[in-house]
Amino acid sequence: MSEKTQILVPELPESVHHAKIVKWHKKIGDYILRDDLLVDLETDKIIIEVPSSTSGQLIFINKDVGQLVKNKDLLCYIKKKNDSQKISVKKETLSPSLRRKIKLSQKKSEKFIKKTPLKEKIIEKKLEKHDINFSKNFLVNKKLKIKKIIEMSSFRQSISKKLVKSKNKTAMLTTFNEVNMSSIIKIRKNFGEEFRKKHSIKLGLMSFFVKSVISALQNFPQINASIYKNKIIFYDSLNINIAISTDRGLVAPVLFSADKMSMSDIEKKINFYSIQGKNGKLTLDDLNGGTFTITNGGVFGSLLSTPIINSPQTAILGIHTIKKRPIVHKNKDIIIAPMMYLALSYDHRLIDGKDSVGFLMKIKNTLENFINISLDI
Repeated sequence: MSEKTQILVPELPESVHHAKIVKWHKKIGDYILRDDLLVDLETDKIIIEVPSSTSGQLIFINKDVGQLVKNKDLLCYIKKKNDSQKISVKKETLSPSLRRKIKLSQKKSEKFIKKTPLKEKIIEKKLEKHDINFSKNFLVNKKLKIKKIIEMSSFRQSISKKLVKSKNKTAMLTTFNEVNMSSIIKIRKNFGEEFRKKHSIKLGLMSFFVKSVISALQNFPQINASIYKNKIIFYDSLNINIAISTDRGLVAPVLFSADKMSMSDIEKKINFYSIQGKNGKLTLDDLNGGTFTITNGGVFGSLLSTPIINSPQTAILGIHTIKKRPIVHKNKDIIIAPMMYLALSYDHRLIDGKDSVGFLMKIKNTLENFINISLDI
């Protein structure tokens, strides 16, 4: 007795409509063990590794490298056999109909991976006339020296679509403020080493920002919400996306129930996500379920920016590099202080200007008087 097992695309999150086949680890005819890695799928967020759910022989591949797939699409067939039966990997042992399927699948794969000129790709994709003209002019313009032309990755394409959709679907505005980081810098200087010895993790800046955002969200619940059709969804959970840099770009894993996390919990979780991100080990569960996002352009030296909302959320906080600047102190003296700009982009359909400014002021006041967090005031 033998039977075929379907290997399907795993369930993708609601925000991800397609994934791209980036690598097959097995070929037709290979003997597969249960949990062997079969194929890598790329989304706009992560690489998804698809293992085999059974042992057997890979007899048919339905999707080739480069093709897009969606939820529950058929990836391949695994032919199962009883343990007492020996599985041969020779094509001659397969039925004529199965050999035809293999041959067609292999031809399809060879045809797909064959490189074609850019003009042919333009024609095949039936681009609009102005796109064709642009491409022709771009290629024949002798004043342009082209270093190389590469395909935009599925990761970048998906991010582009998501950002454009967010811009087009929201009434996005950005409000700004600045914060004197002297208090935070002093805390880190005075207690950083003691913190590291006790918790085995460095006291970074992000835990201060997360705590300040949580305090502000608790005072402005409409910012911890989403719009769905004509309804407003208010979240009881305070799940904070933290943008981190990886080799494939920025991703934003979630600090779930961040309001219940200590400073050391936050720092350890962010460090864990950073390691996972660099090693390509972040999962979809790590990235989905956030209600508010913090992005830190300051680590790259950004002085000021207008971050784009992480849909379906309705606001995002941008934090920036700390620069020493002259400011007027309360006693009217001019002093040099470590200043940082804050930027809150928000969906004006749900959040009024008054609330956005108040929310940002709450974050500013908390950072400048962080003892308020300890005293719960």
